[in-house]
Amino acid sequence: MEKKRVFITGIGSGLGYAFVKYFLDEGYEVYALSRRLPEEFKEKIHFQQCDLLALETVYPSTQKLLQNVKRLDFVILNAGLLTPLKDIHDTPIYEMEQMMDVNVWANKIILDCVMDLKIEVPQIITISSGASVNGNRGWHGYSISKAALNMLVKLYSREMENTHIIALAPGLIMTPMLEEFVLSADENKFPSVKRIKNAPKMTPEEAVENIMNKMDKLKDIPSGSYVDIRNL
Repeated sequence: MEKKRVFITGIGSGLGYAFVKYFLDEGYEVYALSRRLPEEFKEKIHFQQCDLLALETVYPSTQKLLQNVKRLDFVILNAGLLTPLKDIHDTPIYEMEQMMDVNVWANKIILDCVMDLKIEVPQIITISSGASVNGNRGWHGYSISKAALNMLVKLYSREMENTHIIALAPGLIMTPMLEEFVLSADENKFPSVKRIKNAPKMTPEEAVENIMNKMDKLKDIPSGSYVDIRNL
């Protein structure tokens, strides 16, 4: 029986790292595109180094990694960029462009490459965020880019007719990104920070288990949808 395969972006820490651990434990062949390869995954996965901020490298890197792959059982577009919380008035365009590049355009390039290589993919999950719909103060280009990602997914669902693709908000996860940029922010200026501090949070491993345990429910949701897993 042929081994199942998964392709994951952004595996250096947090959710992406936890996804690799999960799928290795499940016996999958793992393909990963990321800025760095954690030591414990060396020689265990197929890896291609790529900084998604360098958009011109994303297509050739994806192509090199996946050129001999005919089927991927899962594609998980996890890599994302958040910069420190601040008012949108104080956020320079170049900073917002960086978030758009990583959170939206890099995903478009990867999806285009997967389509061009004619890889069979039944399930694609892109990692979105509640920030894409709630518009809380301080979330600037992150909210905008994740809202754009939701629409990107909807548009691709019209073209990838044999693939179920969703934009998934995975809930609050204690990741380095959350700790560095959110929990350290001014909770008086940005009210969402206090709510996040007081809300229950998952470890990345718990978040992955939650997602995979709800996979059947997620597959029942129309392709192209934005889904907040907390509503399932």
